[in-house]
Amino acid sequence: MTTEPPNAAPPTPEKREYRTAELAEAAGIPLRTLRFYRERKLLPPPRREGRIAWYDGTHLTRLRTITALLERGHTLGGIADLLAAFEGGRNVAELLGMDGTLSTPWSGETPARLSAEELADTFAGQVTPENLAAALDIGYLAVDGEEFVHVSRRLLDASTELVRAGVPLSAVLEAGRQVRAHADALAELFTDLIRTHAQKNAPTPDEADATLRTLEKLRPVSQTVVDAEVSMAMDRHIRANAEGWAQTPAPENNPAEAGNHRNSTST
Repeated sequence: MTTEPPNAAPPTPEKREYRTAELAEAAGIPLRTLRFYRERKLLPPPRREGRIAWYDGTHLTRLRTITALLERGHTLGGIADLLAAFEGGRNVAELLGMDGTLSTPWSGETPARLSAEELADTFAGQVTPENLAAALDIGYLAVDGEEFVHVSRRLLDASTELVRAGVPLSAVLEAGRQVRAHADALAELFTDLIRTHAQKNAPTPDEADATLRTLEKLRPVSQTVVDAEVSMAMDRHIRANAEGWAQTPAPENNPAEAGNHRNSTST
């Protein structure tokens, strides 16, 4: 009969390590697939103890992310490029060969770094492979070594508040995808408006630089317009529907079930 040392602390789940076969089982993939991913360098190197390879939660998160991205139609080659870009600190523009136009982003958003455990705690029970893949696909999250990087602290805080209010994370991400499409359309509208009136003739290098400076100068104006219009639209929508909402109870909805349903139907 063996006894545990009196002061031995039980292993914490987030610090658990896996042998190769255990990791494959936890990720729900065949052992040969795990070995293939390792050969393709889609996984960070494991910790070695003699001839035994030990993997941790970071490797498990990576495997689940790869699986979810494959389910969304990404190829292994494309996933490898994305992971290499994230780990190398490159952004999507660099990955697409579009870097060089702007040296710094105009948005001024502050990225937020989170460990896998912090991300799981922030969205308790809802950091599924499908939601991770959606966040990566939209561009909200990137992978940097053992950490996740959220593109915007403000967006992360907004998402957190919505989830705490009972909105499933999958629904927040889908709404974010739609907002991104509308935001791109608004940005195109304002940039075309400014370029049309600021650049009359065929652009020369100097005129192109002047146009960029004008766009940067007038960007706060476009933000003001969008903020004011969204605020007034919310007022109109609430006033128009408040009476009906008061008379008709909201449909009963279990956030966990809603998240699972959305995850199962998202593409």
